[in-house]
Amino acid sequence: MNFRKLGSSDIEVSEISLGSWLTYSGGVEAERARACVDAAFEVGINFIDTANVYGRGASETLLGEALAGRERSSYVLATKVYFPMSDSDRGLSAAQIHKQIDASLKRLRTDHVDLYQCHRYDAETPLEETMAALTEVVQAGKARHIGFSEWPAEKIDESLAIPDTVRWVSSQPQYSMLWRAPEAEVIPLCEREGISQIVWSPLGQGVLTGKYRPGEQPPADSRAASKSMSGFIDRLIQPQVLEAVQRLVPVAEEAGLTMVQLALAWVLRQPNVASAIVGASRPEQVHANASASGIVLSQDTLDAIDEALGDVVVR
Repeated sequence: MNFRKLGSSDIEVSEISLGSWLTYSGGVEAERARACVDAAFEVGINFIDTANVYGRGASETLLGEALAGRERSSYVLATKVYFPMSDSDRGLSAAQIHKQIDASLKRLRTDHVDLYQCHRYDAETPLEETMAALTEVVQAGKARHIGFSEWPAEKIDESLAIPDTVRWVSSQPQYSMLWRAPEAEVIPLCEREGISQIVWSPLGQGVLTGKYRPGEQPPADSRAASKSMSGFIDRLIQPQVLEAVQRLVPVAEEAGLTMVQLALAWVLRQPNVASAIVGASRPEQVHANASASGIVLSQDTLDAIDEALGDVVVR
């Protein structure tokens, strides 16, 4: 497993990281989820990402149990705040940030997270209030660093201009061969400011594995066939997208790679990407994902990817 520096911090994270969005918030039974965490350590993954809202605390609780016996310095732990945890608990006010970090730490069974992320931008709270509260969390030792997820470039810029506040080290955008929107503004801005990307959905919700075929029902054990995990995949399993993804199969074969390796190596080709966050419902998926670390794609392969996907790419 290769490692990359996380922004301007002194933290090094594995190129492949373990996420817990749909899987460990209820989509995968606890025993299998713990087996996936164990597999992550076996292959050298040191970075684990979660959020308070995943299963309304269920994911953090499961990870707290799974990580309880491990040396705290052996892994980098990230969680998030913003989305509703109850009818009245949501957003990035100072009160919510302080309340939710304490609740997350309790569920995670630790006294600090390495990365505390704002899950979205909160237009209802003054940015100065949010940044001051995050600074207090870091100063209290409850988080080592801060990050954001899916913030617009102009709000990132505004936050960086606020004096006497802690600086971001990470951005967590959706980014894959199929979804390249961060390349327009967010990645260039972050490169200038020493902020790394830790990207979610680098496999396009599993679509880029090639297992979903045009005109066929999704595999019974797939995310698209799961009632608890299929809510975000519909737009990615449109016929034209699936047809384009099938055109990637010979590209991967020509490069001597699996489809998973091709997709993950593609996002990791970007120097500003520190880690690709992957979900896994089985330990063998963790091993397959980890095998993409260190792979360098040739320019011919990159050109063939662009030609295969054509106009289904979102930029």
